Amino acid sequence: MNSAIRGAALACSALVLVSGTALAAPPPDQVDQSILAHARLIMDARAPNLNAFTPAVAGIDTVPNFQGSFNARGVDPSGNPQSSWPWDMLGNSPAAGGTTTIAAPVIPVAVRLLDAQGEQRYVNGHRLYLSPGANVGRALQSPVFANSLFSSSSEPTQFADAVQRAEFWSQMTQDWHTLLAPQVKEARVMSVPLGSYRFALHADGSCCDFVLIADTVFTSLLFPPTFPFDDSTVIGAAELAGDMTTTSLATLLFQDTYLYSNGDPTQCCVLGFHSFDFEPGVAANGNLPRAYVMDYSSWISPGRFSGGFQDVAALSHEMAETFNDPLVGAFSSTGGACGGAGQPICLNTTPWWLAGGNCQDSLEVGDVIEGLPNATFTVTMNGFTYHGQNEALLQWFAFERHPDSLGGAYSYPDPSVLPRLSTPQRAGCTGRLRPGG
Repeated sequence: MNSAIRGAALACSALVLVSGTALAAPPPDQVDQSILAHARLIMDARAPNLNAFTPAVAGIDTVPNFQGSFNARGVDPSGNPQSSWPWDMLGNSPAAGGTTTIAAPVIPVAVRLLDAQGEQRYVNGHRLYLSPGANVGRALQSPVFANSLFSSSSEPTQFADAVQRAEFWSQMTQDWHTLLAPQVKEARVMSVPLGSYRFALHADGSCCDFVLIADTVFTSLLFPPTFPFDDSTVIGAAELAGDMTTTSLATLLFQDTYLYSNGDPTQCCVLGFHSFDFEPGVAANGNLPRAYVMDYSSWISPGRFSGGFQDVAALSHEMAETFNDPLVGAFSSTGGACGGAGQPICLNTTPWWLAGGNCQDSLEVGDVIEGLPNATFTVTMNGFTYHGQNEALLQWFAFERHPDSLGGAYSYPDPSVLPRLSTPQRAGCTGRLRPGG
């Protein structure tokens, strides 16, 4: 929600001699680019800890959102026949028109790798500390936050807005937009304990080409664990400072920081995810439960991965998914528990689908395409060529034979990426869904 060692060490020596200078042999948690060669790239959604509390969306203090539904043959997560699929999206209704502007704090996060004593770690005199630095500015000038030309709008607009307009092309008024108002906030530091990370150094020995972090440790350092919370986590500190609010969509921007699963660095790489921090209500907001919507995204340096996954590819993926699923299917449209036996289906649950090796039943528009050929596209603007990810449109999840999207497409901006629907699937993609379930 990784122990490849550069160079060669003498078998009987703990030192490598370079130009007459003795350097310590690479530590066992130092890795190199080879560990990424067969990485499965994942950008996903993470359900927050709701502490067993499941209110209706209408009773939550959070970002503006609107609801709808579609009808399609399918089965729910338990395999029971289902025909009506409710969804919830960021912004206001396409038919209402007008522009909804969402505050979009961008919070740069540096990664500080710790030694066995819990202090800043150094390797060969180099501090293990990785910050997004100048790439924060580059992200702000990308089509995620800056206006660019897209076919779904007669005037330049932002990427996620362009995707939403393409899928509601037949229902929106032409002046309908959902736009982000980005603002860089105070930089934060995530201190990562020894044993829960791997790192790769630059050719000159400085830190870092990239850092890999265990996903469970990363999550615990990102989200506050309890209420009331302090500033010991990245999000806790940002919320207490007022940099993240319930009505904003916050981006936690890292530099080449990827996550691995199951404590195994070879099970890499999560490049980003979207979620929200759930907190109980307070008197100041009428005691409404609070959802702080956010995404973690890594700026990706060129050469890390194939297929054009670099710079803002992960950020564009997560932003489009947040627009289409801001509350990550955590709530029902009517309130109470959802998704279990005898309970209403959760918002943004979809018929099971299969694409690019991904089997899911959720309205995650980027996940459909992340494993397909031609997953990314380029936009040159502000003196830089950016790599965004193509996204699936609502009509693909609704299994529409004659989609009412822009140009009758299933994907955007490149409609050729998804030329056809998924074969309807049984629960868990265990086989094709036959008529009658």
